Amino acid sequence: MHKFISLIALLFIFNISTAQIKAGNPEVDPIQVQKTFETWSAYQSKNIMLSRDFKALDVTSKEISKEFFLDQLANGNFIPIRLKSEGNEYAYKLFKILPKTDTSIKATINQIGFDAFKNFKMEGTAFPQFSFKDLNGNLVTNETMKGKIIVIKCWYIHCTPCIREFPQVNKLVEEYKNRKDILFISLAEDSPEQLKIFLARKPLSYSVIPDMKVYMNESLQLNSFPTHFILNKEGLIAKVLPNFESLEVALAKESKL
Repeated sequence: MHKFISLIALLFIFNISTAQIKAGNPEVDPIQVQKTFETWSAYQSKNIMLSRDFKALDVTSKEISKEFFLDQLANGNFIPIRLKSEGNEYAYKLFKILPKTDTSIKATINQIGFDAFKNFKMEGTAFPQFSFKDLNGNLVTNETMKGKIIVIKCWYIHCTPCIREFPQVNKLVEEYKNRKDILFISLAEDSPEQLKIFLARKPLSYSVIPDMKVYMNESLQLNSFPTHFILNKEGLIAKVLPNFESLEVALAKESKL
């Protein structure tokens, strides 16, 4: 009986150990990926998506809150590396930036960490007071948006990444066209005249609200474009996202709630 219990205990310990090893395995070598700024930039752009839900680990593999993790990226001396995991689950671990690493890597990480931390702190708060007309003269306010999931794209005409997303976000609108409880709205910096000329060449399926530069700078305090918001049916900010890839995943999740 004692031998049987000991065997069970050993198997339990082995399973925990195996899980920890699996969870702790980085998908790339943390030393090699910071050899040059180009290497890090290529990895970061494809693999680091801080707006998504993820499990966060510190340098000792201890699980920490997402808020603390992002704060460490914004103000510390760390790089985030994604850990190998099954399916679409995300797990990131902090690794120390090496002494001889290009200082541009740290500067970039601090910036993306700062932006992600700021966006994260907005989640769960009420979207700022809003009352504007779109290009078709329709009034859009916090009250008219209540009871619906609202997807908001913030952009401007000369923002190349913003425009590059148009085919993808238009496809997203088409995908949810039968969901009457989901609205797609965009806030643009540009004037109505500029937007009408531009959108005649580059159509956007979102409702477009012009002259939003002051609102986006002061009320939303945006410093990065594009930025996407998902508001839940209570008018609270569910997610703040920097690109279409993260938006697509977050909207799929929110639409099922």
